[in-house]
Amino acid sequence: MKLDEQAMAYLKKNGSVRVEQLYDALRTGVPSLTKSEVVNLVWQLVEKGEASVEDVPPATESLREYLGFWERNLSFYFPLVASVATLFTVYFVPSGFPLVAVRWVLGSVFVLLLPGYVAIDALFPKGREMEAIERLALSIGLSIALVPLVGLLLNSTPWGFRLDLIMVSLTILTLGLAVVALARRFRLCAERFELQQLS
Repeated sequence: MKLDEQAMAYLKKNGSVRVEQLYDALRTGVPSLTKSEVVNLVWQLVEKGEASVEDVPPATESLREYLGFWERNLSFYFPLVASVATLFTVYFVPSGFPLVAVRWVLGSVFVLLLPGYVAIDALFPKGREMEAIERLALSIGLSIALVPLVGLLLNSTPWGFRLDLIMVSLTILTLGLAVVALARRFRLCAERFELQQLS
């Protein structure tokens, strides 16, 4: 029996399982099997439409523990680092020719991507609802909608439309939405932890 047939037979018998469980089950018949071979096998089955995978969030009780899963929270850390880098570049990096390109790149990301990116992340915390290209397109579109709205609101204040206020407002908006997205993702993990405690 081929390896993919063994995997399908095990999945039909046991239902949804973790990749580690499938690896252990297949390894009893093929002791030289490696984890990377099983991962490649699973992706081949997914591409054929014979199996599906789901990213299960870790069951964590505390936010501090959840923040330790840095690879799961890149969508929180990326806007945080990009916002701080943009603020640093705008206020502390000289505006001479070679370094002005860094301002242009970071400023473009800060204005055209980050606000929409964190808003989409807050709206769809599971991350499985859409493909990466859809998420990128919606992020840019939502940023193009949010940033002029912030500018319009700033223009109606007594302080007016100034660079300092724009930078502060967009930073607060971006970081606020990033915190909302983080809180929604953490809530999914906390609910999973509570379910595991009950069972």
